Amino acid sequence: MTFKTQYQARRCSAADALRHVQDGDTIVVPTGVGEPPALLTALSEQRTRFKGVEVSQILPVRRFGYFDPATVQHVRHTAYFFGSASRAGGQEGWVDYRASYFSEMPQLIERGLMPADVVFTLASPMDEHGYFALSLGPDYTMAAISKARAVVLEVNPHVPFAFGQCHIHVSQVAALVEDETPITEVGLPTIGPVQQTIGKYVADMIDDGATLQIGYGGIPDAVVMQLTDKRDLGVHTEMIGDGIMTLVESGAVTNRRKNHLPGRIIATFGLGSRKLYDFMHRNPGLEMHPVDFTNDPYLAGQNDNLISINGSMQVDLFGQCGSESQGFKPYSGTGGQSDFVRAANRSRGGKSFIVLPSTAKDDTISRIAPVLSPGTHVSTSKNDVNYVVTEHGVAQLRGKTAKERARALIGIAHPRFRDELTEAARKMKLL
Repeated sequence: MTFKTQYQARRCSAADALRHVQDGDTIVVPTGVGEPPALLTALSEQRTRFKGVEVSQILPVRRFGYFDPATVQHVRHTAYFFGSASRAGGQEGWVDYRASYFSEMPQLIERGLMPADVVFTLASPMDEHGYFALSLGPDYTMAAISKARAVVLEVNPHVPFAFGQCHIHVSQVAALVEDETPITEVGLPTIGPVQQTIGKYVADMIDDGATLQIGYGGIPDAVVMQLTDKRDLGVHTEMIGDGIMTLVESGAVTNRRKNHLPGRIIATFGLGSRKLYDFMHRNPGLEMHPVDFTNDPYLAGQNDNLISINGSMQVDLFGQCGSESQGFKPYSGTGGQSDFVRAANRSRGGKSFIVLPSTAKDDTISRIAPVLSPGTHVSTSKNDVNYVVTEHGVAQLRGKTAKERARALIGIAHPRFRDELTEAARKMKLL
């Protein structure tokens, strides 16, 4: 049987593909824009015929019909990381959350600790050898494919065919759905004066030849925009976005001086514009890999001079970083922040940066706090954090005593709150 014959035998409508879903199943969906809109729309429209089905995903970008508190007994979203579509449900309690380091999710799936009965994913058109590329999010999805009872692809001509460990053969597929909906585009975050100032502090500490991991957010992108005059930067990251593409176009990123996987950008999911998705298509300088490859601290840390840049919401005087919740209310998730902080710590010459504005709510709340707000989820521990950067400066915490950490962090807090923080530190016997 030829590959084309196999393809046609598996081709069906999105509604018909739902026959592969059984009551009680967990459907695994890739990160972000790797989600398949036709399949998830069909699931939403028919959700009341199912019972106990979960859809598990990092960072959903569209609010499909199954994001509905009235029908969670039929189809329920379970978040690996909250996004705009799932955040309200998480805070209200009808969307559940599975906590994990991003790098360990494939292992948890393979060991049966995180369920994966069916996979729904966007895929590129099939090549002449019978392979599809899951270029927008091989992440944990490749592990789920190896575990799932059924894999359903939504084949879309707008999905790039990327290189790396992100391919699936037609013989592994239970059903194929065709759709031509344009891939969701995600614009760059807003960058203001505070973000630019923080970005400059970080950019000034990045040397030519460094390898970058860039998280999502206004401040990481502000760093990227100030790196265009650097030379021979490399990229080993979890997310590739338009900022990294801009550095390639400016000549700042060449990957020539990477000592681990030189000559190639390494990432596990894409999130950006149509131009980015075109950039990913058959680009020999880019590889998309599962997250246990990209985010493993040992593997990523083999890059000398690895630079990790990630945002946070609150840092306490010990250096604990609360990057995923507002008190006990979930906001995002663990993701890969700790993975890359640890990777940078392992790296020869590596530096990790936790970046955040010094205040919130129109300068009424200090993000540098004596202790994290009650219930806050600790994303990066005090033992791992290296540099903390606000618009008021840089605090290096590795190797410092508790008292030295408190002084350094108070020094980069907003001046309005420094006396208050100093008094709190005294009461905590830190000063």
